[in-house]
Amino acid sequence: MPISEQQLAFDQQHIWHPYSSMINPPPMTPVDSASGVRIRLSDGRELIDGMASWWSAIHGYNHPRLNAAAHGQIDKMAHVMFGGITHEPAIELAKKLVAMTPEGLDRVFLADSGSVSAEVSMKMAIQYWHARGKPGKHKMLALRNGYHGDTFGAMSVCDPVTGMHELFSGVLAQQFFIPRPETRFGEALRDGDLDALEQTLAEHGDEIAALILEPVVQGAGGMYFYSPEWLKGARTLCDRYEVLMIADEIATGFGRSGELFACNHAGISPDILCLGKALTGGYMTLAATLTTAHIGETISKGGAGCFMHGPTFMGNPLACAVANESLALLQEQDWQSQVRRIEQQLKEKLTPAAKLNNVADVRALGAIGVVELHEPVSLAEIQPRFVEAGVWVRPFGKLVYVMPPYVMSDEDLTSLCGAIVKVLSDLCE
Repeated sequence: MPISEQQLAFDQQHIWHPYSSMINPPPMTPVDSASGVRIRLSDGRELIDGMASWWSAIHGYNHPRLNAAAHGQIDKMAHVMFGGITHEPAIELAKKLVAMTPEGLDRVFLADSGSVSAEVSMKMAIQYWHARGKPGKHKMLALRNGYHGDTFGAMSVCDPVTGMHELFSGVLAQQFFIPRPETRFGEALRDGDLDALEQTLAEHGDEIAALILEPVVQGAGGMYFYSPEWLKGARTLCDRYEVLMIADEIATGFGRSGELFACNHAGISPDILCLGKALTGGYMTLAATLTTAHIGETISKGGAGCFMHGPTFMGNPLACAVANESLALLQEQDWQSQVRRIEQQLKEKLTPAAKLNNVADVRALGAIGVVELHEPVSLAEIQPRFVEAGVWVRPFGKLVYVMPPYVMSDEDLTSLCGAIVKVLSDLCE
């Protein structure tokens, strides 16, 4: 049944959507269902989805194998507390994650959202140094233009000026920040690009518990692709100055950047790894924070005798069962070829946008395509244009970007890119 005008009116009056106003709420696009790479609207129109439900629905929507996994698990139990209890879906998921993530990460904490995964990673770092007898090492070092989530700890390591949380700067924990790497992806490391990191570690290493960063791809902070050589150098410096490295791969994990994990571009392994988004193929919220045996055992030998975190829905069996099937599906399919094909087509089909007067840059890496504008877009103006063009693209700031499902066909990807170029061209006129 289509969503009625009365229901839409209730939505606008009572429901808060992400980053929306209750005084001047944005127009809503009513959705009835989704299948494959298409979202079906209440009025019967279909949109090619370029966002993969905020980067998570890598297999598309309504996948029969993921549906079957959910149906099979829900008949057993949708949820059971994880305190003092375990179950097969969680065990099998942890096995898969240990096997597929960078070497040495073999302790798994199953959280319930990306932001919580980031919070958990910072608590792990702080508790680790406390157990080592160095409680003064409790601050984080982060990159400018980074984004790690919307909860308080995560907000404190997002860019304090250009990020989305400047309003809270006076009440957030004060952390250390350095400029993002200047060396772009594919470039030779520029002289001096690691100097700010080394100087900060040298001066404040006795206060810093961990460097937290999004490896190679900065997501919501600017869709910026930087050199794996910088990341490799950062790993060396963290070791030299005894600072842990936290890799936030919530957005990049599971193939999005062209490697299974973005850390693999640099051939490094972090001390702590944050995962989320695509973990369940976009079916439901689930996240994981992985660390080493050394860190896990050191924390457990500390004063508390345990790691001090435990969400109610930790290790949710329904989410774990779907995640297991999603990861099995990813590994069975030739995801590398899928992502390479998408990257090649994004580079080819978005290139015409570079000629437009309102466009500053066009770039693609893996299954990520970005058109950066000179000026911020008006979401209220541009979103309906994309819907009319038959695609779902949700820009922010100066960025019109796509992270399509890996299963998107060449034909649909051509239509998606063509719609982006046309809408931006029309805005130029």
